Amino acid sequence: MSTIRRLRRRPDFLAAAGGRRFHTERMSAQGRLREPDEQRDGAIAEGLFLGFTITKRVGHATERNRIRRRLRSALALAADGAPEIGADVVVIARRPAIDAPFDSLVEDLRRALRTVTKPPGLKQSTDRPGPARGPRRGRDRPAGKSSPLPAPMAPDGSTDG
Repeated sequence: MSTIRRLRRRPDFLAAAGGRRFHTERMSAQGRLREPDEQRDGAIAEGLFLGFTITKRVGHATERNRIRRRLRSALALAADGAPEIGADVVVIARRPAIDAPFDSLVEDLRRALRTVTKPPGLKQSTDRPGPARGPRRGRDRPAGKSSPLPAPMAPDGSTDG
């Protein structure tokens, strides 16, 4: 089981916002991998740091606190499968998290942690073809094609200048 500690400082929350994202109807997650020598509170930061954001838009204080308690409990179960990697993750709760089945919150957190803490690497290639694309516009347009813009007009409305 990995150790998950609290993300506390605003700059750490903002730094996580610049990383990978994961979205469901109940929450969004943002995360970034830390540098190996990054320090936190005077010591080298090791393991996973997680913070919750639950805005006033979600509901009143009692509702926000209930969502936060549900997410913390779900995180305790999701921590078993949490990756052993140095990362900062921010979970942003949405209103449906208050009534969602608890198992779906646990599964959402597991998927979010796997997604936002995935090490950078090459994307896996698929055997299916990519989307069909039409001709490119701009500099790569073949010569001899007419411009899609109308010819400039003189003040009197004629186009012969």
